[in-house]
Amino acid sequence: MALINPHINFNGNAEEAFTFYKSVFGGEFAMIMRFKDLENPEFPVAESEAHKIMHIALPIGQNILMGNDVPEIMGRVNENENRSKIAISAESREEADRLFNGLSAGGTIEMPIEDSPWGSYFGMFRDQYGIEWMVDFDPKYKGKI
Repeated sequence: MALINPHINFNGNAEEAFTFYKSVFGGEFAMIMRFKDLENPEFPVAESEAHKIMHIALPIGQNILMGNDVPEIMGRVNENENRSKIAISAESREEADRLFNGLSAGGTIEMPIEDSPWGSYFGMFRDQYGIEWMVDFDPKYKGKI
C-alpha cells in the first residue's frame, strides 16, 4: 500500500517549524539539506538563501513529514491560504490529546478536540506556522486509517 507523505513549504522558517514538530512527535531528522549544499558554478546560491532549508524530512510512524523554504526568487508562500490539512489518526485519546495540545500551542484552534457527531474524537487547528492540522481518534480504527 502506498504511503502519503505531506510536504510543506515555508518562507524561511522551515528549520524552526520542523524543530517544533520534532519536539512534539519525537524521533530524528532523516535528512536536512541546505541550499548551500547544492551550490556549484551552474547553481550559485545567494548568501541570503545559503542557510535556508532545501529539504528536511522527519519520519513519523510509517510516514515522513517533509518540507523546505521557498527561495525568495520564487515568491512567498501565502501561509493563510493553505488548501489542505495534515490529518493525524491517533491510536488513543491520550495520544490525540498530546498531539493536539502540542502542535496547536501558539496556533489558532478552529475546532477544539472533543467527541464528534460522527463518533470519533476530533479537533482541528492552524499551528503557529500557518499549517492546518486535523487530529482524530476513532476507536473503531485505532490509528489504522
